[in-house]
Amino acid sequence: MKYPVTEFLFTLSWSLASSLYFHQGEKEEKCIIEDIPGDTLVTGHYKIQSWDLATGDFLSSAPGLGMFVNVKSSDGQVLLHKLYGPESYFTFQSHSQGEHHICFMSNSTKIAVFAGNKLRINLDIQVGENPIDVPFGETKDKINELKERILYLIYQMQYISKQQNYQRSREEEFRQMSEGTNSSVFSWAIIQTVILFSMGVWQMRQMKNFLIAKKLV
Repeated sequence: MKYPVTEFLFTLSWSLASSLYFHQGEKEEKCIIEDIPGDTLVTGHYKIQSWDLATGDFLSSAPGLGMFVNVKSSDGQVLLHKLYGPESYFTFQSHSQGEHHICFMSNSTKIAVFAGNKLRINLDIQVGENPIDVPFGETKDKINELKERILYLIYQMQYISKQQNYQRSREEEFRQMSEGTNSSVFSWAIIQTVILFSMGVWQMRQMKNFLIAKKLV
């Protein structure tokens, strides 16, 4: 039995929104790595396009194909594992900060030898409570519109605060790592100096004993 190959595409640092597309085979699994703060809602939207040999281009859709979406947190916890259609939205909530693996694999039932069709996955990822461009809509009630805008600003402030806290924790981890490395380098330098000094003293003593044995001194 031939198992699907998992390929990690790239790392996306935390941001409000990310849009991209990538290619993969029918029986292939591909993942992106998203750096996400803790306790944050993430929303994704994808669309599958299949390759058409007749036109030599990707079709506007991929009828009959679905997509397994699998999300794992930095500690290996499965946050989402679900089958969706050829175009769909998915959401999950991060519980801990760090790198999250978001993986995609089609539900093609073809045997691996015959599953050679190429797919294009168009993907939008939104990190935070609301998308950047919120369609407030044309409403006659100005008070409701103002409420929507205030709520949107509150959500964005909360998300920015989470991002800042996350970056501070990452900076603290990096500082501790740097201090540990500097301490190790300094300790190793002292050990090397002691070893070289000891070898010098030993060589001088051996040379002195040799000269005395040969009655040269």
